[in-house]
Amino acid sequence: MTDPIVIHVYGAEDLCASCVNLPSAKETAAWLEAALGRRYGERILVRYVDIHHPKGEEEAAFSRRVVEEDLWYPVVVIDNDIVGEGNPKLKEIRRKLDSMGLMPAFEADA
Repeated sequence: MTDPIVIHVYGAEDLCASCVNLPSAKETAAWLEAALGRRYGERILVRYVDIHHPKGEEEAAFSRRVVEEDLWYPVVVIDNDIVGEGNPKLKEIRRKLDSMGLMPAFEADA
């Protein structure tokens, strides 16, 4: 088995001003983990990253970008590409994963 594709969900405990009625970044990460896990199984890994407490230089660099560019979080990043911001769409995230050659678990196992 190859390494899973990591999906980073950047955000903070406090909601962004434009996203008050939307789920938090943590809630979005949990939702993506459940929704994408059903489709792709262990081929994906969803990681929540608190932009105020990132771990590692790569996460710190992107967290600075979220703040400096005033991106709406949660910001969903796959393979260094932003695939969702503010209110990420599951269809767009799946389209990115499919374009990377990731097959749904039920098809891959057949």
